[in-house]
Amino acid sequence: MASIKLILKKSKVDKSGKAPLYLRVIKDRKTKFISLSLKLEPNEWDEEKQKVKKNHSNSTRLNKYISQKVADAQGQIADLETKNQSTSARKLKEAIKGKPLVNFFEYAYNRCEKQKDTLALSTYNNYKNYLKKFEKFIGHKELMFDDITVTTLKDYAGYCSTTLGNNNTTINFSLKILNLMFKEAQREDLIPLNHFPFSKFKVKKAKSTKRFLTAEQLEAFIKLEVSDKAKAQIIKDMFLFSVFSGGLRFGDIIELKWNNYNAKTNKITKTIRKTNRQHSIRIGQVAIDILEKYKTENVNQNDIIFPFANIDNDYFTDREQRAKVVRQAIALSNMYLTKMGKTLELPFSLTFHISRHTFATRALNNGMRIEHVSKLMDHSDIGITQVYAKIISSELDNAVDKYIN
Repeated sequence: MASIKLILKKSKVDKSGKAPLYLRVIKDRKTKFISLSLKLEPNEWDEEKQKVKKNHSNSTRLNKYISQKVADAQGQIADLETKNQSTSARKLKEAIKGKPLVNFFEYAYNRCEKQKDTLALSTYNNYKNYLKKFEKFIGHKELMFDDITVTTLKDYAGYCSTTLGNNNTTINFSLKILNLMFKEAQREDLIPLNHFPFSKFKVKKAKSTKRFLTAEQLEAFIKLEVSDKAKAQIIKDMFLFSVFSGGLRFGDIIELKWNNYNAKTNKITKTIRKTNRQHSIRIGQVAIDILEKYKTENVNQNDIIFPFANIDNDYFTDREQRAKVVRQAIALSNMYLTKMGKTLELPFSLTFHISRHTFATRALNNGMRIEHVSKLMDHSDIGITQVYAKIISSELDNAVDKYIN
């Protein structure tokens, strides 16, 4: 419980013989003084009654002013302590001086809503889910930015690891969302730049492993006879199409229309979902042969090429519907691919995204310049593509160690 008292600092008497009057706030044995911008002669102040004596010409007006300041301060303290048990003397001082504390969850959730139309729906949902995860850890929503310290981050990381069983990649992403909200609030001048606990705490990143099919594994996959289910064959063709068409992502392949393909130039041209950039790539004969399998006599340019999911008009106009369709299609595709991977006895679980990694490593192995690979994969930064170059280098080192040592 915080306490306040009026203090005339006689030790700070100025040349005119007057001392400044302060509000003293004590919380958890820590003291803060708030200036009332008022000076009095020591004999004009009644310490016991906490008021200006009548020997001051404006005692009535000043006492009314002081009483109001005390009442305002008491109201602020009561309000903050009701909402937030971790309120410190410094925070009380800031609130009394008119510097309101910013609620982290209120700001973060509002920020998500403001950006909803500019973010990919999956990103928006991820932000909300990770904020809810942090809220569950805290146990309430009355958390101010000032309450989030290095200790808070360490405890949260420990909770993610021990209680939830998250790996370092997931923990880092959990903290990344909080980090983002801090930076946005600082950009809006809502919190001070010097309050940034992330500069003092980081979780070591786990070494990422990019899975891909080697030349032998890819050849085995191509020759693999799939079940008689049409969906299984379609997803196998989509996977190979990705490998031989620049590593196109699942979300882009599933919605490919015939009007995205120019048979004269053998180019696929479409706006990439993830980056919202128009992308054009010339495809090779393997990819062309795959397309020919799905071309009918009366094909309509607006028809979907690969009939794997229910792509209707709502898919292109309703973001939530599109996200639902893609999510269900990815789950189904990975189910089929996992079975194929087990049949081939791959040392890892086969997912659709591996097609993208397979394209990158094959292209670099075949001598394609890394800048070209980066462009074909529609990477925003060549540094992303360099991960694959390191994989190739590592594979080469392993081969040397195996056959020379």
